[in-house]
Amino acid sequence: MRVLVTGGAGFIGSNFVRRISDGTLGGFSAITVLDKLTYAGTLTNLSDVPKDSFEFIEGDICDANLVGQLVKNHDLVINFAAESHVDRSIDSARDFVMTNVIGTQTILDAVRFSNIQTYLQVSTDEVYGSIEEGAWPESDPLLPNSPYAASKASADLICRSYFRTHGLDIRVTRCSNNYGRNQFPEKIIPLFTTNLIDNQKIPVYGSGKNVRDWLHVDDHCLGIYLALIKGKAGEIYNIGGGTELTNSQLTSKILDLMGKDESLINYVEDRKGHDLRYSVDISKISRELGYKPQVNWEIGLKETIHWYIENEAWWRPLKKK
Repeated sequence: MRVLVTGGAGFIGSNFVRRISDGTLGGFSAITVLDKLTYAGTLTNLSDVPKDSFEFIEGDICDANLVGQLVKNHDLVINFAAESHVDRSIDSARDFVMTNVIGTQTILDAVRFSNIQTYLQVSTDEVYGSIEEGAWPESDPLLPNSPYAASKASADLICRSYFRTHGLDIRVTRCSNNYGRNQFPEKIIPLFTTNLIDNQKIPVYGSGKNVRDWLHVDDHCLGIYLALIKGKAGEIYNIGGGTELTNSQLTSKILDLMGKDESLINYVEDRKGHDLRYSVDISKISRELGYKPQVNWEIGLKETIHWYIENEAWWRPLKKK
């Protein structure tokens, strides 16, 4: 099976490429990575992946000619390509609409006129909005509250329309908050970790009461793989990690693991439209595809912090972007 991985030089995409290249998640005869190499996508994310195990193409998923040529030479497409930072979407939403909406539609048109067997759209729990209690099943309505989340929800709906209208085998996964190696240092765990390495303050929004479910990137990749090989056309699968923490609890844990104290916390003005809580119900993917998170939260967080401590040459140049 020949797989095209769009956005494969980003955080989650590169981890997926690593795991299918080393055989942890197998079954592919050829792997092609398409990435625009924006600020969050870098070839250094793939530096430890054997060069002969994949082909890299630099390009934009909005480039219909390029995408069309690539898609017709593959059997499967997994779309990781996305603008994904909420704060950046609040400041300027245009890039998010272009990449997340128009880019997705461009790939789907290429899939429509090819022999692609399956297209998988990697989405986010943020499309559901905010939930005070309980957890979202895949059937809940989409109520996004940020321009980023709205662009991802739009892409999900376009995927649904191409499944219903054109009969394409399209599957969507929606994940909770990811963490792990190679995550761009504007995200909360690498941002806090790298700031603390330099004994700099760490910014906590508002009161720190916002709740997130934490999912190790390796578990996310496992869920995507299961949805790809065992899932069904037209289905949506939530992928969660099962560890819900307030931002204050997360902050305290990182401080403790790094031997720092609360004097380094800087409470800042809350983000506009900041969702209070996310929580996905993973009973569907667990029941139908056999998914279960494998990475222990305590161990995963310790290993992630250690990775950033040991890989300063990777993250320090990125903090200037």
